[in-house]
Amino acid sequence: MKKSLFSKVDCIRIPVTNLEDGLDFYSKKLGHKLIWQADDSAGLILSDDKSEIVLYTEQLGLEIDFKVDDVKQAIESFVAAGGEIVTGPFEIRIGKCAVMKDPWDNQYIILDSSKGLLKTDKNKQVIE
Repeated sequence: MKKSLFSKVDCIRIPVTNLEDGLDFYSKKLGHKLIWQADDSAGLILSDDKSEIVLYTEQLGLEIDFKVDDVKQAIESFVAAGGEIVTGPFEIRIGKCAVMKDPWDNQYIILDSSKGLLKTDKNKQVIE
């Protein structure tokens, strides 16, 4: 059986106007555990999954990010299957990333963690 291109939903990025208000709602009120926080974003884990909710203050809209083993190889497979590259690949903190579009104009992100996961201090703040 051929391995699928997407290994998991890495995260669902949710825009919020204020990060502290977003954390209050999604973490304190809804119970999602904070796993990392930066100046303009924060990651919360889904309770029965390894996927994250990422709150961010840029107003770009709701976004779905799929994890792949290798972004460059995934782009080749995706384009060969009839998809398009919108942007990328480009570097992100944990690896590489690209914006893709399927034949029905659905746009989403693919990313790998080739540089490793974010490192945090004891307060869950991202360490650069």
